Amino acid sequence: MFNPSREQVRTFFTESWQKHLNNQVLTPLETMAVDWIQQHPEYHDELLRKDALNAEYTVESGRTNPFLHLSMHLAISEQLSIDHPPGIRAAHNSLAQKVGAHEAAHEIMECLGEVVWEAQRLGKPFDNDTYLELIQRRATRN
Repeated sequence: MFNPSREQVRTFFTESWQKHLNNQVLTPLETMAVDWIQQHPEYHDELLRKDALNAEYTVESGRTNPFLHLSMHLAISEQLSIDHPPGIRAAHNSLAQKVGAHEAAHEIMECLGEVVWEAQRLGKPFDNDTYLELIQRRATRN
């Protein structure tokens, strides 16, 4: 399993964005990243900061970590592309009909964050069933 370091993740996003701005050829993964970056103009300046690789994003500072947020978008995009856990694509499509595709991804992101946090807190493996259940609940609520 690919497990990049914090610096590798940040370098990937900052270099992808810079390549896009310089009209350079992007890899397919960089293209996906740039698509998400374009949907988040609030992160554009952050990705161009000279100290982006070392910037801190704490809860106390009230700043969202753009690298974490964009990484979660990429992870969810991959999950949707392979429909894993099975049923995530249908739940996403149901959510997207209600709130739009981008907001549906944010709804799923909330579920992903909750399940990751719970797994870390309890020292247990990621629970796909709980993850999908949380997403399906959001998809079926009024």
